[in-house]
Amino acid sequence: MTSLLNTSRPPVFCPGCAHERITLALDKTFQSMNIAGHEVALVSDIGCSGLFDTFFNTHAFHGLHGRALTYAAGIKMSRPDLHVIVTMGDGGLGIGGAHLLSACRRNLNMTLLILNNFNFGMTGGQFSATTPPDASVGSGFLNQLERPLDVCQVASAAGAAFVVRASAYQKDLAEVLEQAIRFDGFSIVDMWGVCPGRYTKKNKITPASIGESLAALPPMTGVVESNVRQEYGAHYRDVASGLKPVRPPKGVAVNFQPLFNDRREVILLGSAGQRIITAGEIVCLAGMSAGLNATQKNEYNITVLRGPSISDLVLSSDPIGYTGIENPSVIVAIAQEGIDRRKGLFAKLGQNAQILVAKGLVLPVSQAQVHEIDMKALGLKSQDWAMAAVSVLAKMKRIMNEDMLKQALEYRFKGAALESSLAVMNRCLTAS
Repeated sequence: MTSLLNTSRPPVFCPGCAHERITLALDKTFQSMNIAGHEVALVSDIGCSGLFDTFFNTHAFHGLHGRALTYAAGIKMSRPDLHVIVTMGDGGLGIGGAHLLSACRRNLNMTLLILNNFNFGMTGGQFSATTPPDASVGSGFLNQLERPLDVCQVASAAGAAFVVRASAYQKDLAEVLEQAIRFDGFSIVDMWGVCPGRYTKKNKITPASIGESLAALPPMTGVVESNVRQEYGAHYRDVASGLKPVRPPKGVAVNFQPLFNDRREVILLGSAGQRIITAGEIVCLAGMSAGLNATQKNEYNITVLRGPSISDLVLSSDPIGYTGIENPSVIVAIAQEGIDRRKGLFAKLGQNAQILVAKGLVLPVSQAQVHEIDMKALGLKSQDWAMAAVSVLAKMKRIMNEDMLKQALEYRFKGAALESSLAVMNRCLTAS
């Protein structure tokens, strides 16, 4: 099997950093296991270990400090076919300690690789959860007040069924990593290494001394027999299969032909109170009425009654694996707040992109086609502007047509709400 290393983004660690040895060992493991890039999901967080997802040609997810195991669990539950591997430093380990305990208790089939160099190397060499109390670090005497965490003993006590304490310099590291990845359950490899950029400037530590320190500790070499049990995902599916089936959600009748056969991305830019989220749902339902796959991702301030409100939509004839917006086909802009929130996007728009904008708003410069909607001339209140823009979109036959929109409205609303929405739609469709 060929290497999965990303040749366009080689490792950029400090000279002598143990992380680079671990990077190469992991790639050797992938080759030994004959794993292809599409079969692996690398999940990372902040810190030097958080660079791993850029060094390999695999699926990747980069998240918040200490939270990588939570994202990894979601990926593994939804895609049990993937080898889900988490890279985390001793900094993220301490910050996300509760997530580590949950992962040990849960026993979901994924692997945690801890790149342990005893300090927050990226941010100044401060003490971490594993820093020895006699070490000299960038946070003064604070490490003298705490006992360092023995992550392997903690993991074993919490229920982890495969725990290894290793040196980044041992010759069989690639084989150890392979054993961990092949284990059917949650596995942890705590790898000790040198941080030449910070830690070793004030503390004497070498590959040899790491080996001596590891040898003096209780051995942690793999399977923890007392914790071996059924893997969480398999157990979950076994139990769920015996339960009474849940009534499936109401389906969307496919009555129309799609207006396109590729992927289209739509962004709705407004402010709170303009029913942006509902309008986005309507567009998705309209697309589904033509057999398209649809996703909606919403963004709004934590204060519900003020601030910008944005909805990102993807409609595609193929299954949607990635919901990010990279090349929007349509932007609907009905509030200056929303425009300003995403102003950097407009310069990237091509000539085929379409912007529907409420009259009076100021758009950043772009190459896109602009269609202005005079909401006041239509006699509409601000809360109906999103519905009006969606109706104009249907009139222009961009993304959907009038019949698809009507079916979406009839699916989503009943009674007075449906009558009101249809009235807004008809007003926009009949306007000159």
